Formats: sequence, structure tokens, C-alpha cells
Amino acid sequence: MTDLTKMLVKSTTKIMKDICTKEFIDEAERGRWAAELWEVLSEAGMLTVAVPEELDGTGGTFAEAYEILRLAGKYAAPIPLAETYMGNWIMADLGLAATCEPLAILANEGEPFQFKKEGAGWSVTGKARSVPWGRHARLLLVLGETETGSVLALMSPTEAKVTTGQNLAGEPRDTMVLEAAPVADEHLFAVDARQVHSRLLSTGALCRSVMMAGALERIAELTVKYTTERSQFGRPLHRFQAIQHHLASLAGETAAANTAASYAVAASRRGPDEKAIAMAKIRINEAAGIVAPVAHQVHGAIGFTHEHVLHQCTRRVLAWRDEWGTETQWAEKLAEQLMLLEENGLWPYLSE
Repeated sequence: MTDLTKMLVKSTTKIMKDICTKEFIDEAERGRWAAELWEVLSEAGMLTVAVPEELDGTGGTFAEAYEILRLAGKYAAPIPLAETYMGNWIMADLGLAATCEPLAILANEGEPFQFKKEGAGWSVTGKARSVPWGRHARLLLVLGETETGSVLALMSPTEAKVTTGQNLAGEPRDTMVLEAAPVADEHLFAVDARQVHSRLLSTGALCRSVMMAGALERIAELTVKYTTERSQFGRPLHRFQAIQHHLASLAGETAAANTAASYAVAASRRGPDEKAIAMAKIRINEAAGIVAPVAHQVHGAIGFTHEHVLHQCTRRVLAWRDEWGTETQWAEKLAEQLMLLEENGLWPYLSE
């Protein structure tokens, strides 16, 4: 980690710890937009990391952006940071300037949005479900098709009909419907839909992986702290052998998750590395399924109460486990790659 990255981590940690209190996250889960956090990150230039300065970005590397996302996951930041990063990176590939506005991405593989020529501009029709933070978006990236090919549109959400929903963590996952919504001709760009879908899946999985690694780290810290503060039969909880076994399990799973996330980030320096990302999402999903119940077991009844902060982290890792591919879906992708290996190709594939 460079000195610049260390400074970035230190600054981001302070922002997240100061603003993302339990009460702040509770209010966000009740539907309030976390404007204070978004504005602070915007003023600090943290919404456009890994976008070149000539495109109104902050510069920096993908690794630095993922460090910020790891901390956002650790402190359960209730904002669409990952989605805005993903949108900005796709826009940068098209030579478009970065935005500091909350951004939502609408991209269906099965039923793509339909674009139709209307005079000097275009109209778009279609529906997307489970759109992260759709109700709070100020810009939409819509992937769809015209009569001549696939396109990506940058547009305002003012014409979108929003039906609100949420995931297990209380984060917005809305249904958004566009019915002949207007799109300016200059905001429509020809793309390869297959490549865009592939990049969204890989980048989305990596974003969720590093956020889950951060959240798992927080769960482990909360659990260790609780077992040192809480006493039973005259001894701190961490003195009991059964509790020590649980803590060892938490530490092992958390370390494995962090290692898998770090490896995937390092392998994706110049673009998403699908193999490394698949391995990371599989391993971190498995860790989430172990860490969340063990942490609640150690905390006892208090860990399930609304007053305790633990559930804000455990609900997130369990919700994010199903987003951008489950471990089963990523395992199938890995298996497809294995089936294409040539003779004696397995060992180099696993050891590279």
C-alpha cells in the first residue's frame, strides 16, 4: 500500500466513522437520503476515483477505489457508491465526463430496453427490477437496443416510474419503468451489449466482494470487543474455550475473505479479472454464511435486537451474498472455464 493510499484510507475511515452512526443508518433504512455523507465524499473527490482528470475525475487507481468501497462496506455506508463508480468507469470508457450525482444502472439481459427514433431524438421503453438506489438516482445509465444495434443512454430519471422495494439490509432495490421516455440524440452511444453486461457482472461482483470483506472485518471486531467486555461466571467471555473456538473461526473466515478480495483487486488492476473475481465471490459468500450466524451465537440475544449495531453488518453481508452472482452461479462460470482447458492445463490455471 502506497503512502497516498494510506492517507486515503485514513481520511475515508474518519469520514465513515464520524457520519455512519447507527442512528444515521437506521434513518437511511427508513427511506431518508444520506445527503450529508454523499456531499462530504463529493467535496473530498471520492466519488470519481479511477477516472482520469481530463474526464473530470479525481484520478487514482482502481485499487484505491476498492479500498474506499471496503470501508463503505465496513461502516455500512447507505449510499450508491459502488453503482456510481461502475457507471463512471463505463462512461470513462466512452470518453464521457464523470459525474458526482447518484447514479443507477438499468440493464436487462433477457428483456432489453427498447429505443425508438422520435424526430431528432429517441424514446426508450422497458422495465428493470431490483435497481439499487433507483429512487435516489439523479442520473440513469440505460442499456438497450435499437433496430440497428445495442446502445447505452445517459438520461434523467424524471420520466421513470418508481415502485419502491428493499433488500434484507433495508437498502433500496426498486422497480423502474420507462414508457417512451425521451433521450437526446447526443446522449445515446453505440456499445457491445455483451461486453457491457460482462463488465457489469464482473465489476459488480468485485465491488460487493470488497464491501463484504469490509463488513466481515467489522463483524469480527464487534464480536471480539463484546467478548472482552462481557463477563459470565466471573470471567470475560473470551476466556471460555467454546467462545475461543468461535473467535478462531471468525478470524479465519475474515482473513480468508480479505485475502480473496485483495487478490481479486490486485488481479484487476487494468480491468476485471473474471477468474480471480469468481474465486473471491465464492470464498467471501461462503465466509458470510459462516461468520453471520457465529457472530450472533456469540452475542446471544442482544445481537438480534434493533438497539445493537451487529445486525446492520450481518444483514448486509447476507443481502450482498445474493447480488451480482451467488457462489453457485460463479462456480458454474469457473467450471465452464475449466472445461475449456487443454491437456495438462489445470495446474497452471490453478497456480497462476
